[in-house]
Order: sequence, then structure tokens, then C-alpha cells
Amino acid sequence: MTSIALAEELLLLAYDDQTGKATGSRIGLDLGMAAAVLVDLALAGRIAYVGGNLVVNDPTPTGEPIADLVLAKAAADDPHTPAQWVQRLRHRLRERVLEDLVARGVVQDVDETQLGAIHVHRYPTTDPAFEAEIRKRLADALITDAVPDERTAALATLLVATRMEPALRLPPEEAARAHERLEQIASGAGFSGGADLEDSIVRPSVALVVATLSRAISAALGAPKVL
Repeated sequence: MTSIALAEELLLLAYDDQTGKATGSRIGLDLGMAAAVLVDLALAGRIAYVGGNLVVNDPTPTGEPIADLVLAKAAADDPHTPAQWVQRLRHRLRERVLEDLVARGVVQDVDETQLGAIHVHRYPTTDPAFEAEIRKRLADALITDAVPDERTAALATLLVATRMEPALRLPPEEAARAHERLEQIASGAGFSGGADLEDSIVRPSVALVVATLSRAISAALGAPKVL
């Protein structure tokens, strides 16, 4: 795995760098982060989608604490569907990911007291390098003709499923093309740089995990509100 997990990437995109507050749907982000942990395990070759369930095909630890905890739980438990897994994993996941990012100096924990007793935590960015790299990868994939790598394709698909596209904060002249590319990547296990799926560089086993998790998130969030 890379030095930053997919769940951390989603969280950094969702939190405002200056205010340290989350933007968008809280439930969407929590479901997306749960799915992201499972996608990382699929990318590492540890889990696969078989017979309607996510199953462990290699219990070897990855070295990433949160992912390895999920891997051990999945190996010891009965098989569960993608929808069941994202619901099981989303509780308190955000707090654990934030704690990890604080410990590594990526964000800081600003603890404020409101009304004399209520503690409110903000998480402004301390080290912007991580998020800058994430946004560059996404920009290359969404506003150029570059074929995204597996991780970037998976991240883009999760952004669509969780309805986090506004978190990209792209300028108006790039937003339309980025939206079109997001939809292209996310549709039909898209991950493709061209019109043909043969152009895809994403392993079919990973694409299947991402697609099933995305559908689970979309189903959990329900139909989008019409403004």
C-alpha cells in the first residue's frame, strides 16, 4: 500500500483545509471511507468479490493498521455482502482515521469549547503535500486524456458514489469536462482511458469490488435530492 490510504484521501478531500470542518454529506463520507478500506484490501490482493460476498483470499497483513484490522475481522467472520460491510465498518472509522492523520502530522486537532462545555474538534491541514498530490492525480485523470491508475480510478468512482464531486473545487472552465470524465470512469467499471474497456488498466477483480461497493453506497444514500 502507499503511504496514505484511500480512506484518508477521501477524508482530506472532504475537509476544508483552513476551517478543518467536513463539507458535504457526513453519511456519504463515512460510507465512502468504509468502502475505501475494502478497496485498498482488494488493491493489495487480500479480498475479492465472490458469490455476492466479499471474501478474504489472502489473510497476510498489509502493514496498514486499519486495513489489517478489517482484514483479520473478515477472515474470522462469516462472509458479508458489500452493503453489509460498509454499514459495519463506517461506525467510528472517521475518528480513527483522523487520529492517524493527526499522529502523522498531516492535520491538527483543534479542540474548541462552545457554550462553556461542548467540545468541538476541527482538523485544519498541517502538511498540504498529501492533499496536493491527491488533487494532482485527480486533475490529471479528469481534465486530461491520461488513463488513471487503479487507485485514482477507484477514488474517482467513490467520489461519484458518495456525491463528493463538489469537494474537487475545480474552476468552472474545467468542471464540465471533469464531471464527464468522472461519470465515464465510474460507469460500467469504467476505469478506461478510451471508449473500449480493453484500454482499462484496472484488474477485473478490483473493478468488480469497486463497482459492487459503489452500488452499495448509492443504495444506502438513496435517490439524490432534486433542487
